[in-house]
Amino acid sequence: MAKVLVFIDNPGAALKKSSLELLTIARSLGETVAAVNGELHDDVASTLAAYGTQALYRPSAADLDDYLVGPKAAFLAAAADAAGADVVLAENSAEGKEIAARLGIRLGAGVITDVVAVDPDGTAHKSVLAGSYTTTAKATTPVSVLTVKPNSVTPEPAVTGTAPESIPVQVPDVTAAAARVTARTEKPASGRPDLSEARVVVAGGRGVDGNFGPLEELADALGAAIGASRAATDAGWIGHDAQIGQTGKTVAPQLYISAGISGAIQQKAGMQTAKVIVAVNKDAESPVFEIADFGIVGDLFQVLPQATAEIKKRRG
Repeated sequence: MAKVLVFIDNPGAALKKSSLELLTIARSLGETVAAVNGELHDDVASTLAAYGTQALYRPSAADLDDYLVGPKAAFLAAAADAAGADVVLAENSAEGKEIAARLGIRLGAGVITDVVAVDPDGTAHKSVLAGSYTTTAKATTPVSVLTVKPNSVTPEPAVTGTAPESIPVQVPDVTAAAARVTARTEKPASGRPDLSEARVVVAGGRGVDGNFGPLEELADALGAAIGASRAATDAGWIGHDAQIGQTGKTVAPQLYISAGISGAIQQKAGMQTAKVIVAVNKDAESPVFEIADFGIVGDLFQVLPQATAEIKKRRG
């Protein structure tokens, strides 16, 4: 049976949905173990057990977060060696993919990113060419490293679970050559779900003309996250952490609502794997309608408030 190592970075007080997805995929591939960086709360440990984790690998060094990804990759490589892992799963975030690349070099492992599904034999289904195609790939190396996009599977706990054994891992000292984090500023909480994990995303582009109010009202009615095109973030209308696209975040929600976005190829790259795409744009020739499941040709400042009012009405 394959040994599958799931990397969980700073889980906080509760595991994110994306981490639960990785644990679910891991069980379909073999025996699940986890490498956890950061504080381990009791609730997180209980959830790991419920999702079938057999062992927890913890770093001997407590200051991995004082540096960028180098020490984390070193810890994960040491954990993979200690576990005898055949497969390593990580999130498909920018940091997750960089860690995966460094890990591939350290382990001599094949690395596959942008994975949207994994077969029981380890074959990965990968979204490519701005989401226009899905290809299959399988590493031929003894160890494979996969980064998986959120919302790829439905999280499911194991039928039975026991408390995993905690195993300390000696982390090689690579801090001398690693970039140090000198300061952090906490981002104010919006109350909305994380953009990368949200099941519903409402995104705005140049057409919002600086006014995200109608999008925020619709997002709040749907319990959705707010996203944006590069044009909107470059204009300073919203923070760059909301950018979706080739140079921003990649999302794969169940529902993606595009408002005032033309749908250029760079933007498609970040959202084309959404299950259902609804586009609102005044220009009937806008490229976004080529990939939309439902399209509305109209003024977003008229369409979105009507949608919000109807949703609130139906929900009482």
